[in-house]
Amino acid sequence: MVTGASSGIGAATARALEEAGARVYTGSRSAGNLDVTDPESSARFVEAAVAELGGLDILVNNAGLSRGRDPVWESLEEDEREVIETNVLGLMRMTRLCVPHLVEDGGGHIVNLGSVAGIWSYPSGSSYVASKFAVHGYTRALRDDLQGKPVRVTNVAGGLVETNFSKVRFKGDEEKAKAVYSNVALGGPLVAEDIADCILFALTRRPNVNIDEIVVMALAQVSGGNILRES
Repeated sequence: MVTGASSGIGAATARALEEAGARVYTGSRSAGNLDVTDPESSARFVEAAVAELGGLDILVNNAGLSRGRDPVWESLEEDEREVIETNVLGLMRMTRLCVPHLVEDGGGHIVNLGSVAGIWSYPSGSSYVASKFAVHGYTRALRDDLQGKPVRVTNVAGGLVETNFSKVRFKGDEEKAKAVYSNVALGGPLVAEDIADCILFALTRRPNVNIDEIVVMALAQVSGGNILRES
């Protein structure tokens, strides 16, 4: 099961899983079959996925977004609420709904899409940074709670990845979105397939191997906001 799978990392992950032989059930708000901020939508989606797949052994919590690039005192509460409800509460909701199926079906793997923003903060991204720090903490707590059960848990903390993420962040402003990825040195930013490769790597280790966290950035990026750009 892959959430937020209509484009970007979610779509690339679904393709990678299918190419590896997995049966994949995808959902997204834009596809109209999953809104992780809505309890009823989330429950219906999980029920439909389990019915179609005949069980569940992988959950990739990819649904997420960001809004704006403003300092804390200029951030809009509606944007902050949307980010937290999607990135944190939505991820927690999907996990809560799926864990019983993973355990009952004999085990599985949960992959949470964190971010290097959950390790290093950066200016004018407070709500997104807060949400990803929360995802990192929640993933650690989930690992604790699942000890003794055959369910693996991985946090994938990606850096700058060129997808439509920034277009969503800036509410359709193409110029602002392009600027995020422009002039990145040493080969440019990551692409969605780079993250999908990391997810597939974690999923395909031997059953007794748990990759707790993968931190992956473009060569030009050395921390959250420290990105080398060509002049």
